[in-house]
Amino acid sequence: MLGHRKVESKDIAIIFKEEYSNLVAVLFHYYNLQDLTLAEDLVSETFVKAMKTWSHKGIPDLPKAWLRRTAKNLLVDYHRRQQTFNQKIAPNILNKSDKKYSSNITEEIIEDSQLKMMFVVCDPSLNNEAQLCLALRILSGFSIDEIAIALLSNKEAINKKLYRAKKSIKLNRDQSFNLSRSEYSDRLDNVLRVLYLIFNEGYYTSTNELTIRHELCWEAMSLCKFLEDKFSTENTRVTALLALMCFHASRLEARSKDENVIRLYDQQDKSKWNQHLIKKGESYLNKSANGDNVSKYHIEAAIAYWHTTDKPEKWSNILHLYNNLLLIEYSPQTAMSRTYALAKVKSPKTALHEALKLKLDNNQYYYCLIAELYRMDDDRSQEKSYLQKALNLATRAHEKTLIQQKIEAAKIASILF
Repeated sequence: MLGHRKVESKDIAIIFKEEYSNLVAVLFHYYNLQDLTLAEDLVSETFVKAMKTWSHKGIPDLPKAWLRRTAKNLLVDYHRRQQTFNQKIAPNILNKSDKKYSSNITEEIIEDSQLKMMFVVCDPSLNNEAQLCLALRILSGFSIDEIAIALLSNKEAINKKLYRAKKSIKLNRDQSFNLSRSEYSDRLDNVLRVLYLIFNEGYYTSTNELTIRHELCWEAMSLCKFLEDKFSTENTRVTALLALMCFHASRLEARSKDENVIRLYDQQDKSKWNQHLIKKGESYLNKSANGDNVSKYHIEAAIAYWHTTDKPEKWSNILHLYNNLLLIEYSPQTAMSRTYALAKVKSPKTALHEALKLKLDNNQYYYCLIAELYRMDDDRSQEKSYLQKALNLATRAHEKTLIQQKIEAAKIASILF
């Protein structure tokens, strides 16, 4: 079994996960396939062939090279089987493409194809959820089941979204493949938004599946780092987003108590914060300051940075940054977060006055915030009342557990004090 090693299902899953997006991107872009679904089918066929071969011979020493070679060969076989290829396409491109098909799929080819694919799946003609589904499937290699779990949906709905999105890309393929420099810049905001959503879906999980949540975070960071390598000199928003991800990811381990409970910021063991990621975040944040424009990612990264410190000016700086963030882009989450910072800087009563104006009915996080502000103001009765409202709205097991724990703590505190 020279040149092969024993098959381990975990190893195969990791290899397939890493190579899925690479192969789809190369087949679609470098080899100029017209159909994204066809590219996926050929990659799936490649993996099936790998499973059959490797189960007998073991994993080859260079498994990725094996997969790339096999995918290329399957593509050639596909074209040979097509009558239309011989009649309509071959006379025009066969001679020109022979050299291309005979060449190896290099890392340079993969990087170029992946970069183009990021901008194709973030086509502004697609709605936000379709872009996100495509990104998880095509860029990250997530299965339909994983996407459905991550987006609190079902397989049928995800398949329909993907089908419509791929059909749209196929119809507009020429336009998507010939983007001008300005069009790349125009789509960059969509790409960053999708990466931001992928990371947030992992960090503020919609499921109790911790492995999927963490994987989403690391995948978003990997894609953002890849993008930063290509665009950091032209647009500091990319670097600022990567800084934000580093700061948040540094607290992932401290944030996870177990499979059913998430530790909030004030409950976390700071010794478990990843100092390497914090330093990387600081480096990227400083690098992002070289540009002339300040985006929401710059401000959110700065807020995340201050959360990693214990400096006296911490909360005053965070409040100032939230004020600026609301001017750039208003959101209820930002408004809620600002009131917590306001309580830290001024007083819980001042913050409650502002928070109650928001009137975010049917929002469990809003009720949790109000409860926390009442706790800071030593009003346990109101704290319990708003926690109960939050509990009535909660649907996820780990959130119900956390809120119930807070209710019990408030009951004990009201008796003792």
